[in-house]
This record gives sequence, C-alpha cells and structure tokens, in this order.
Amino acid sequence: MPDTHQSLDQPSPALAGPGLAAAARRAFLATRPPFFTASVLPVLVGTSWASAAYHRFDGALLALALAGMVLAHAAANVYNDVGDDLNGADPDNNTERIYPYTGGSRFIQSGLLTRKQMTRLALGLAAAALAIGIVLARARGPGVIAFGVAGLGLGLLYSLPGVQLSARGVGEAAVAVGFGALPVLGAAWLQTGHIDAGAALLSLPVSAWAAAILIMNEVPDVDSDRRVRKRTLVVRCGANGARWIYAGLTAIALAASLAAIVLRILPRWYAVPALALAAVGVLALSGISFERSARRRVKKSIELTLLAHVLGCVALIVAILSQRVH
Repeated sequence: MPDTHQSLDQPSPALAGPGLAAAARRAFLATRPPFFTASVLPVLVGTSWASAAYHRFDGALLALALAGMVLAHAAANVYNDVGDDLNGADPDNNTERIYPYTGGSRFIQSGLLTRKQMTRLALGLAAAALAIGIVLARARGPGVIAFGVAGLGLGLLYSLPGVQLSARGVGEAAVAVGFGALPVLGAAWLQTGHIDAGAALLSLPVSAWAAAILIMNEVPDVDSDRRVRKRTLVVRCGANGARWIYAGLTAIALAASLAAIVLRILPRWYAVPALALAAVGVLALSGISFERSARRRVKKSIELTLLAHVLGCVALIVAILSQRVH
C-alpha cells in the first residue's frame, strides 16, 4: 500500500537538463534561497540599530554585508546537504522529512547534482564570501575578518565530518550565534566601529528565533538523525525535552524584548508584537511530536516558527527605526 504522508517529496525533475542556464538554475536553487531571510534580516536589525542610535549608515557597507552573509549562508546550506549525504542521514534513512523544510534540498538524492558538484559549489560560495570579507576588511579594518571567519566557520563546521557540531548537541547554539548574534553585532560594528549593550540585547531575540527554527526542523528528522548517530538536542532530549527547549527560547526572546523596552532601547508599543510573537511560539510548541499522525501539526509548527522569525525581525527593525523618527 503506498505511503499517504508524502515522505518522498523531491525537487522538480524539470530542473534537470543540459545547458549553462539550467546548470546555473540548479546551482542557485541548491542553496535553498527561500530561507535567506534568516541571514538577511539579522543584518538589517544590526544596521537599523546603528542608524537609529548613532545616525550612522553606509549603503555600500550594508550591500556588501548582505552579499557576504547570504553567500556564507548559501555555502552552509549546500555543505549541510553534502555532510548529511556522507553520514547517511539524507539518502535512505530520512523518510519522515517534510520537504522543503527538512531533509535538505534533495538535489544529491534526486540526481540533480552529484556530491562532488555540491562540494565544489559550497567551496566556491565560501570563497566568494571570504572575498567580500577581504573587501570589507580593507574598508573597515581587520575586525571584519574575525566576524566573517567566525560565521563562515560555524556554518561549515556544523556539517563537516569529524567535527559536525550538529551531532554533538551544540549545533543549535552554533546556529543561534551564526544567524543571530554575529550578523546583528557584526552589522552594527560595521557601521559604527563598536558594539554596545543595545545591539547585544537586540541580538538575543534574533538568536532565539533562529535556534527555534532549527529545533523545530529537527523534529521530523529525529529518527534518521538517531540512526546515523547525529545527536542533535532533539535526539538527546526527546519530544518533551524539545518542547522545554523551544519554550525556553520563546521565553528568552520575550524577556529580552521586554528588557529592551524597559531600558528604552525599544519603544513601549513593541510590547504588543513581542507578546504576539510569544503567543505564536506557544502555538507552535503544541506541534512538537514524533508521532506520524502529527505530521500536519509539525509542518504547521515549522511554518509558524519561520513566520515568527520573519515577523519578529521586521517588527524589531520598524521599532528601532521609529526611535530615530521620534
């Protein structure tokens, strides 16, 4: 009897075909571009703080920072697919994935790109990100290199066989830093030349929302991760533990937001979206389950978590910039 939960969702076979244009399209889509909001929005949060608090804004620096961050994110996404193909998490074990959110791009497994081609793509993207880092370093000093190497390193070490932070219970922290603290603080530093307590506090909810995305995405992958000994926090802690972790991240985002309001880093009206985002987190929390019958709820919770990240970052940007207006 055929499986009715569509565990074999794959990228479209129409992506196959000869020609440079088709190859470029495959390479672009292999980076999972719909998820680049996770790298773009934190940079905009940090830049907004620099503009509002210090009246410093350089459009060229912002453009370079966004390009470098997106390239580093793309490299991490592609290399994550390579790592999970090497360790066996994606090829045959991951039948419970929820495509396109979990289980990788499936480009290797569907034959659209080989593992070798994906590795070359990841290294090319990483090299391009480093090249932009060098340009920024010439403009703003060697501190840029520290931010860039840290972010790119965390992204690649997350999946690198032998290190594989994702299998050691620290991958979630790496994502929180790499897609939260580093881009927010790095963007603020790039514009102003220093980091202050305001930028640090604003990076906390962004970090929490980024880590929450990963926790939720690990839920449908738990069986395949367990079989290949990829010991994520969800594998280690189980469904109940994952709920507590997710609830803790939601609480951190809310507490940091309210603290920023008390300290007048954010306007008072931001309490409304902060509480609404926490409510979305509580709603998504109910979808954390390993039961196959809960598959629809898990997918909905993944989408709510992604939505909370996007809306949360946008609300932060608007709130920060409104302070400058007034």
